[in-house]
Amino acid sequence: MFKVLVSDPLSEWGLQKLIEAQDVQVDQKIGLSEQELIETISEYDALLVRSQTEVTAAVIEAATRLKAIGRAGVGVDNIDLPAATQKGIIVLNAPDGNTISTAEHSFAMMIALARRIPHAYFSMMQSEWDRKSFIGVELNQKVLGIIGLGRIGAEIAKRAKAFNMQVVAYDPFLTEERAKNLGVQAATIDELVRQSDFITVHTPLTKETRHLISSREFELMKQGARIINCARGGIIDERALLEALQMEKVAGAALDVFEVEPPINNPLLDHPHVIVTPHLGASTIEAQENVAFAVSEEILHVLRNEPFKNAVNLPSIPLNIREKLEPYFNLSESLGKFVAQTASGGLQEARVTYSGELTEFDTSSLSRSVLKGILSHHLGAGVNYVNAPHLAKSRGISFTEQKSPANRGFTNLITVTLKTNQDENRIAGTMINGYGSRIVKLDEYRIDIQPKGHLILIHHHDRPGAIGNVGALLGNNDINIATMQVGRRNVGGRAIMVLEIDRQVSAQVLDQLNDLSEIISVREIDLTQ
Repeated sequence: MFKVLVSDPLSEWGLQKLIEAQDVQVDQKIGLSEQELIETISEYDALLVRSQTEVTAAVIEAATRLKAIGRAGVGVDNIDLPAATQKGIIVLNAPDGNTISTAEHSFAMMIALARRIPHAYFSMMQSEWDRKSFIGVELNQKVLGIIGLGRIGAEIAKRAKAFNMQVVAYDPFLTEERAKNLGVQAATIDELVRQSDFITVHTPLTKETRHLISSREFELMKQGARIINCARGGIIDERALLEALQMEKVAGAALDVFEVEPPINNPLLDHPHVIVTPHLGASTIEAQENVAFAVSEEILHVLRNEPFKNAVNLPSIPLNIREKLEPYFNLSESLGKFVAQTASGGLQEARVTYSGELTEFDTSSLSRSVLKGILSHHLGAGVNYVNAPHLAKSRGISFTEQKSPANRGFTNLITVTLKTNQDENRIAGTMINGYGSRIVKLDEYRIDIQPKGHLILIHHHDRPGAIGNVGALLGNNDINIATMQVGRRNVGGRAIMVLEIDRQVSAQVLDQLNDLSEIISVREIDLTQ
């Protein structure tokens, strides 16, 4: 008989599968302190929580029987993942449970914004009968721009088509085939904001997506565009949005999320053309039932030693294999992150090739690490070792693993190839005794750099003074170069330089580098943890 502890309030319907299982005893003990949880957790095989219970390292240390921790929701910030992974405890979440809920809320906000429903309601509550002040617009034949075409964005697209809207979408992983299947037109960010009457964002909040919609994007928008954010606060620059509203460039905004929550003294709350809700995207009875049901089902699979999904920590690997592969996990993820930041266009195919002694081992866990690195550049912390293959497949991205007995001059070599609808990029790395992980090849160029920190990758013409001009420009901007690697194939032909710098550079500095006559292209590569 398995024992499962539920320590936060969860939907009774969602727990039914566990409660009705003949081989499971479910105990619900709500509001336990950390010490109380430590004293009781040793009795249980699984623990189910929401956001209230803090599953600390001390709790995990005391969990002598625990096989799985289930989080009825997406975020797992309240669970010590490294401690759980080290002890071999699977941590599960329910990433799909709120998809429909958030999609419907976003669409409801768009309709309410178009027809000014909250403002009209408030007027009626003041005993007014004002039919002239709340003239709205139709969704019919309008252009909807969707930024982020994952699960939620795709559901928004389906609903928009039913309203006879034309849908344009931007997503770094959007292929022509998937766009065709969803009935949307693929676009760049600039193309999307120029064309759209309504814009809704559905991306995770990452370094790349923070203030993705800011002053420049508002300037490009149609006069009278409307914008909706039910994803994450910070994707839209709130100061720039306020300015666009005040200048009447933007006709209205509907916000469920904010850069600071709750949004105390936020001037957007007082603007007459803004409607707001208090982060209600996942707040439906069905969503709460769905996440509880999904994580309960996964807990049962783990306890019964059946296949499971939606684990957010690294699957357990036999100790003898893990010791051999351990040094390569950071390298493999860094290779994925690096090559993802060199690519342009929609990702179509990713391939990882192992050479040398690594071919003797089961490298599937390393491959997941590579794929996690590739996807996390655009999808952020929501990507993990277990869901990375599912996320790739759902976006139409082919991922393959190959092994080659040739060692290519290295004891072990990991090569990652990324193909998009615009180009193909390749990177290779290895472990060198005494030096640790190294990147040893970029496309056709041989180099030798550590995969860490802030890097600048520059393609340039091999001319005298090119390197000096780059160094001088960075020096004039008070940016210190820690190391530099250069590579070329032919004298006077194309070449590359990779610079490790002490801090992130601004977009202005990158533009200045691009303006140098010898420079072909410049990319900033962020490999900070």
